[in-house]
Amino acid sequence: MNKDMSYEGVMSRKNEIMKEAVGIDYERFEGKGIAFDYEKMMRETGYTLEEMKKIQRSTGVGNTPLLELKNLTNLARKFSDKGKGARIFIKDEASNPSGSFKARRAANSVYHAKKNGYKGVIAATSGNYGAAVASQAAIHGLKCIIVQECYDSKGKGQPEIIEKARKCEAYGAEVVQLTVGPELFYSFLVLLEETGYFNASLYTPFGIAGVETLGYEISMQMRALEGRDPDVVVCTNAGGGNLTGTARGLVKAGSENTLVVGASVNLEGLHMASDDQFNKKSFTTGHTGFGIPFATWPDRSDVPRSAARPLRYMDRYVTVSQGEVFYMTESLAQLEGLERGPAGNTSLAAAFSLAQELDEDKIIVVQETEYTGAGKHIQPQLSFARENGIEIKFGNPKEEIPGESIILPEHPSLIKAEDLDLNKIKKSYIKNCLKNNNVKKLSNEDLEFLAADTKTDIEFVKKILKELK
Repeated sequence: MNKDMSYEGVMSRKNEIMKEAVGIDYERFEGKGIAFDYEKMMRETGYTLEEMKKIQRSTGVGNTPLLELKNLTNLARKFSDKGKGARIFIKDEASNPSGSFKARRAANSVYHAKKNGYKGVIAATSGNYGAAVASQAAIHGLKCIIVQECYDSKGKGQPEIIEKARKCEAYGAEVVQLTVGPELFYSFLVLLEETGYFNASLYTPFGIAGVETLGYEISMQMRALEGRDPDVVVCTNAGGGNLTGTARGLVKAGSENTLVVGASVNLEGLHMASDDQFNKKSFTTGHTGFGIPFATWPDRSDVPRSAARPLRYMDRYVTVSQGEVFYMTESLAQLEGLERGPAGNTSLAAAFSLAQELDEDKIIVVQETEYTGAGKHIQPQLSFARENGIEIKFGNPKEEIPGESIILPEHPSLIKAEDLDLNKIKKSYIKNCLKNNNVKKLSNEDLEFLAADTKTDIEFVKKILKELK
């Protein structure tokens, strides 16, 4: 009997397809209502920290340098009040085999696929993760397919995404490029079912646990350099795995008092699934178009339960503008001699602003950099923006309108991170939990889960439930 390959038919089998492709029975972790056992999922399907470090070392991943950005620190101090201007450090993840921190996620996932007898791996991603999976698959001798959301309906593709496709192909992967819309997940499911390959999702416990080594290294390296933990770690936030994994690594290192700050590029008003707006953005990741939806509903991902749950660990959430990130990208190159791509420079732009709030003896760490290449450079991105009718000018970046303008700061003192209301985001998350689980009455287990998943307490959850009636 032939399988129904219509959109409705494939989507009706998604849980069955995912279970086969990931090898995890997520039902084992489920409660009766909203709650599920997150730590059990991470513990029973992940690896110990020592095992992860060993897996990553075997393919040249990890142990990346932690560098102090003395010139950028001095620049920040010029605009700080007396005694302010924290020291800025950066974890140079561009030195990983595929050029980004996502090699850590991929190393664990591909190793697990090989160990469990899968012949190949598939990942749905337009970002650095595709290159990371392709690189690790090449090392382990596995087939690799990367599915990208790359073009609008007119066939116009983002230069950064196309750059990443070339990188994936250079590692021997097959790249399937699609237009923006619901066909991405459908095509991904069809390929998983047809090939029997492993779903090297960004959101499995294997991938998130792989980033724990990054947070752990930051703590260990900072203690070796300065004899203490960093005061603040800034993480570029999109789907939440970067922040989640890094924060879990900090906790495992005992850095309980280090504040974890999420940073995203402000793309307010642009819908990521809109064909018309797809090419109006000049950032393909690390922006609010992913950061907010995934924070308010992490289980929108390509697995039944996402291991990326940023609200569990985030102490503060800030945004910066596109113009500010472009400016900091060039500043990093010209002041520190480090030419790096835009994703990590999102958190660098935020750190430059936040450092001015902190005392001089405090330490702030930007926890990633990424490689740069033809499509990631500033000029191709700005040229692409101009082609799509975006105004480029110098001025006050606070006047930037996503989809209409990119405003490069006319002076570095204008770089100012903007705080998002975390309690409002947590309220949206709780509301989505009620709606998507169709729950009318919450158990104590549900209340405890929501408190843990929002880094609050049961009283906060009850307060929000009362507001939501």
